[in-house]
Amino acid sequence: MNYVPGTASLIDDIDKKHLVLLRDGRTLIGYLRSIDQFANLVFHQTVERIHVGKKFGDIPRGIFIVRGENVVLLGEIDMDKPCDTVLQQVSIEEILEEQRLQQQAKQETDKVKMQALKDRGLSIPKADNLDEY
Repeated sequence: MNYVPGTASLIDDIDKKHLVLLRDGRTLIGYLRSIDQFANLVFHQTVERIHVGKKFGDIPRGIFIVRGENVVLLGEIDMDKPCDTVLQQVSIEEILEEQRLQQQAKQETDKVKMQALKDRGLSIPKADNLDEY
């Protein structure tokens, strides 16, 4: 195989199943159908996979367009390799509830940490403000 620079190297990966990790933390799994010079991706039969502890759930999303700047990681899934995962698949409702509880627990611990820092005269900027700099 010859080296092809940039996103053109993904042409060989079209019509193969891929996993994509997005900048906002979401994980998508689907068949890569199209790419462009900006690394924008089009996926078909896409599912959004949510992981919480040792459980996961897949939410069907259908056709999904991903802007290239939002891609953190892109990898082909080897369909021939046997799955030896210890994760347990659960229903969409159950994984969404688990995710909600996990986010609540994280918010509580973040609140305690921020209060401890504030008591010591320190402050940390919020993550959503960091994109402005």
